[in-house]
Amino acid sequence: MTTLAPDFDALWNFGDPAGTESQFRDLQEASATWDVGPRAELLTQIARTYSLRREFETAHTLLDEAVGLLSGSDRPRARVRVLLERGRCHNSAKQKDRAIPIFIQAWELGREAGEDGLAVDAAHMVAIAETDQAAVDWNLQALALAGTSPDPKAQKWVGSLQNNLGWAYHARGEFETALDYFERNVAWHTARKSDEPLTVAKWCVARAQRSLGRLEEALAGQQALAAELAAAGKPEDGYGAEEQAECLEALGRHAEAVPHFARAYRLLAQDKWLPGDEPDRLARLKALGEA
Repeated sequence: MTTLAPDFDALWNFGDPAGTESQFRDLQEASATWDVGPRAELLTQIARTYSLRREFETAHTLLDEAVGLLSGSDRPRARVRVLLERGRCHNSAKQKDRAIPIFIQAWELGREAGEDGLAVDAAHMVAIAETDQAAVDWNLQALALAGTSPDPKAQKWVGSLQNNLGWAYHARGEFETALDYFERNVAWHTARKSDEPLTVAKWCVARAQRSLGRLEEALAGQQALAAELAAAGKPEDGYGAEEQAECLEALGRHAEAVPHFARAYRLLAQDKWLPGDEPDRLARLKALGEA
């Protein structure tokens, strides 16, 4: 008797890859009664937990196992999953030239198979791996599908894609357009009563306002967010502290900025990615916080 596999996406805690792996490993014994497609999908998700921990060799080995499991079978959904996770492995390892064509294959196969949620994921990953106008174009393709697809999993991508488009335009120096997408994202998450994603969306609006030279508005936005976090009993955000510091510094209020720089350094030095990815940024926060 074949039993149905669970919704793998619902089991993810991206802040705890090891814990998520444990949940997926617990499913492996039961997976003996599943169809070959979901069994291969499960392997791809276990592989992703390793990719997020930068254990790329193990991740690729698991993906190879999934490919072998799918040999001779027609399971397009599982094959899209393999491509997605293979591409993510290469992208996280900074092998973008290898990642991009794999993500494009995943996009094309996902569209062909009617797997709109996975296709949108693939297009959004092409945009992450690409730069400049190509990043904008792929985000727009992904957003167009997410906004018109009947697939709820595709529809859920709208907020993330509006955020990504905002940053893609911001990277091009098109700050007004970036602000427009960030404001759309605030409206989208407000309508859905989001929690953390709405906080992030508001932070992005204030960040774009700083880039536009609207410093008083940007500072007020970041201060309001800090007050919201405090009122909710949530920990102070290092990125929020950094932005308050940058706004105050740009306004010529250096003495007020110093303690914010110091708090930003203290908090962001504990960040999972920033110390390795942007050491110069962290060093600057430290220097300004000691001034």
